[in-house]
Amino acid sequence: MQDNTKTRRKPNIRISQSDHARLSAVASTVAARNPEASDELLAELERARIVADGSVSASTVQMGSTVTFKPDTGNAKTVTLVFPGDADISEGKVSVLTPIGTALIGLSAEQSIMWTARDGRRHKLSVLAVGQPAAEGDAVDRRAPASSAIPADA
Repeated sequence: MQDNTKTRRKPNIRISQSDHARLSAVASTVAARNPEASDELLAELERARIVADGSVSASTVQMGSTVTFKPDTGNAKTVTLVFPGDADISEGKVSVLTPIGTALIGLSAEQSIMWTARDGRRHKLSVLAVGQPAAEGDAVDRRAPASSAIPADA
């Protein structure tokens, strides 16, 4: 098995102040019943550069972003990153508490990250494109999430 520094180093990520605060609260809330997911999310939040709301680039994955990524396990997938209560894989809505959701938060288009699936296997995913939710009343046309399956261990 190859083990070099380049594959282990995580990319720089940015998270808005409000996403950081809400995600910290989510991680704390689930800590007792899902300590592994909580710890992973808190680790990502700890290493993130926190920026003012509105200062996160449109190409950066935020809560509510629609993300197209290519996993090392297959074809590109498009999902929307959501809070746990809004998750619905049949609609392409992935919880930030899943290993893939935690890996995606704060990444920008063209960045890649290594992540660990629930079965302990390491995977790589590369962000291809990021779309932000349209502001209320905004007529911006957004591509709907593709109905591609996420592996059961995601």
